Amino acid sequence: MTAVIHIENLIKDYGKVRALDGLDLTVTAGEVHGLLGPNGAGKTTTIRILLGLLRPTSGHAEVFGQDPVNHAVDLHRRLAYVPGDVELWPNLTGGEAIDIFSRLRGNADRGLVESLAERFDLDLTKKGRTYSKGNRQKVALVAALASQVELLILDEPTAGLDPLMEAIFQECIREAKAQGTSVLLSSHILAQVEALADRVSIVRAGQVIESGTLAELRHLTRTSVTATVHGETTELAQLPGVHGFTREDGQARLEVDGEHLPQVVSALADLHVTSLVAHPPTLEQLLLRHYGTEGPEQAVAAEKSAERAASTHAGSTRHRRGKEPAGTGTHTAEEQR
Repeated sequence: MTAVIHIENLIKDYGKVRALDGLDLTVTAGEVHGLLGPNGAGKTTTIRILLGLLRPTSGHAEVFGQDPVNHAVDLHRRLAYVPGDVELWPNLTGGEAIDIFSRLRGNADRGLVESLAERFDLDLTKKGRTYSKGNRQKVALVAALASQVELLILDEPTAGLDPLMEAIFQECIREAKAQGTSVLLSSHILAQVEALADRVSIVRAGQVIESGTLAELRHLTRTSVTATVHGETTELAQLPGVHGFTREDGQARLEVDGEHLPQVVSALADLHVTSLVAHPPTLEQLLLRHYGTEGPEQAVAAEKSAERAASTHAGSTRHRRGKEPAGTGTHTAEEQR
């Protein structure tokens, strides 16, 4: 399938700190692609390069087959971006802010804006300064979803939203996908990614260390099995791929490598099983397999450097333009420049 986003051997250095270290990523047309990793893994740096806000030290990044820095204006008419911390013009209403973003792209649909605002329970008549964090996120989400672009780039888009609005968000993403929109979704909410993503890439220390469908990634790790058995289990415990085997009160518990699961199920069939429960590995388990409890310190330092660089850029932009807000999620390339 056609690649909407293609990144190859991307490197980004901040002085002596390397934020991205040969990152590779491909997002195909029409898919929802989850980008997972802790703070400091390099997710936001990657997104800023895709938006044309940062130049990579080396490597190659393309959006719709074009360089995101040299063709930023054209590309921003075809994509929408929502960050995890949205700022708005304090004296404009939410509706006025959305109108500005829509006019910059030239494809406003007022009916769709009002429909989305109703679904997200968003009052478009309130001033930006009165909105809570969650409502500022809603403004950016409505603006992005109403733009009917080909690509949505979402970086922690539901930060500050309650569970009901999270469910509405998931509905909207499924609808956008059904219409052919591609989505790059960076999120800490593992259940959200599990529910929405066709493929997942796990980022660590500036590199994609695993990428594939959830089924493919689950095949690489272990399934938890609990079975009530009435036969001798010595041979079962010694099968290849079986780990952590225990038996108590007739209940056998074990973990099985994905590639050996068929042999274990076959062996269980001979043990007069009266109950069987198998739990596929969760996305959390997939992440913990790579991270444990500690994140890469160098990558965290790099991400903080990225934040400082972006803040410096935003501060200089505010100085030139007066009281416009910095970092509003749906700014186009014209605004960011």
